[in-house]
Amino acid sequence: MSSYIHHDFLLSGETAKRLYHRYAAALPIIDYHNHLDAKEIDENRHYDNIAQAWLSCDHYLWRALRSNGVDEHFITGNASDYQKFQKWCETMPYLIGNPLYHWCHLELKKYFGLDLLINPENCDAIWQHCNQKLSQDSHQFQSLLESSQVETLCTTDDPLSDLTYHRKLAASAFSVQVLPTFRADGLIEIENHRQFQKTLTTLSAVTNMDVIDFADYSRAINARVDYFAHHGCKLSDLGLKVVEFAHYQPEVLDRVIAKVRDGEELEREEIAQFKTAVFEVLGKAYHKHGWSMQIHIGVLTNVNRRRLDELGGGTGFSVISDNAIAENLSGLLSLLDQGRQLPQTILYSLNPKDNPVLGSIIGAFQDSDTHPGKIQLGSAWWFNDHKAGMERQLQDLANLGALGRFVGMLTDSRSILSLSRHDYFRRILCNLLGQWVDDGQLPNDEPLLKQSVENICYYNAKQFFNFHSSLDLG
Repeated sequence: MSSYIHHDFLLSGETAKRLYHRYAAALPIIDYHNHLDAKEIDENRHYDNIAQAWLSCDHYLWRALRSNGVDEHFITGNASDYQKFQKWCETMPYLIGNPLYHWCHLELKKYFGLDLLINPENCDAIWQHCNQKLSQDSHQFQSLLESSQVETLCTTDDPLSDLTYHRKLAASAFSVQVLPTFRADGLIEIENHRQFQKTLTTLSAVTNMDVIDFADYSRAINARVDYFAHHGCKLSDLGLKVVEFAHYQPEVLDRVIAKVRDGEELEREEIAQFKTAVFEVLGKAYHKHGWSMQIHIGVLTNVNRRRLDELGGGTGFSVISDNAIAENLSGLLSLLDQGRQLPQTILYSLNPKDNPVLGSIIGAFQDSDTHPGKIQLGSAWWFNDHKAGMERQLQDLANLGALGRFVGMLTDSRSILSLSRHDYFRRILCNLLGQWVDDGQLPNDEPLLKQSVENICYYNAKQFFNFHSSLDLG
């Protein structure tokens, strides 16, 4: 039987095959948004076994196991790694059509050179083969990043972090550029006033500033942005469960800070005004440093209260929200644009219905003051991170924007093996462009196709984020 993951996997025509193999396959990787840990990269972690690599931190896989009726003992519980891996092998045959079926077999082929299907019959052989590979220096974190041709990797970091491991990596001989990303959720999520009290206390300590009013808070935020910029940061990120916008009054902002410090409950309008003002402070700070601002919209978190109580947050019980976003998001962007302080921005929504909405919004805020494609429609994210979702995002962007300026793929993952998703994306992109050529929707013009593939897969991101490059950009 021929290999499932073969040379032309997902490439359905000769044009697609030519585009992928000639222009996409060998390009370096820029992974500008992921959740890998700088500490694990610096310490050059290696996994003891394949269960740790696949199942220790990936809630995508945990949800799939639950869908197959697997008891939590074998997912996040105290079962042995081998028992958990057995359950994963038992589950995989039931995931036909799921992107995990693609991803895991891609990872098995790319990182372990193994063509076996993941199923109960092959469980022991896969376990032994992968574990033997993982014991080698070639499968430590840094070696895997280098062998994957990763050029730049951006982690996701708390704005109060001291970035110790980023400093160590920057001073080391490691060839991959590892940069922090300023993840600002904790600076804007004021609804949980107890948690926000802790944020204020820590913020005051790390900046050596007393935060008494909103002006103090703004100065402290700017100090942290400056600190991250000093450590090479070029991107920010912000998750918005609900997009809120309100015209704010300075006295209301000061009152909010005072009420939080005193443990008083906030009114809905106070929260909206505060969030709008903090968004403006953040955006202007990013613009000052030439950063790119990512906004992730539409996650309804931890909807299963029993599971939240049992397992804690971020364990696979978040869902797609269906809130309206156009008016308030446009208001936030316009607030920064009025003073020409809107930074380069990437907009993502977890709800695929919002792609055309975001596609129209990005067209309203494009400008010539930074790189072309200043405002981007972000790649297919989380529940959309599969072949159909990627094709839909690419088609929506092509319909409403400039696909040739797209900054391309990211992993958004906690697993180093997920870097194979860049290959997954590149195959899907080349297959889609190849189909358009074969259908007569695009000309079979080699310079045009070469430029489009190479830019979307690599060059656009390198130039947009101003990363250094090992390639001659000519």
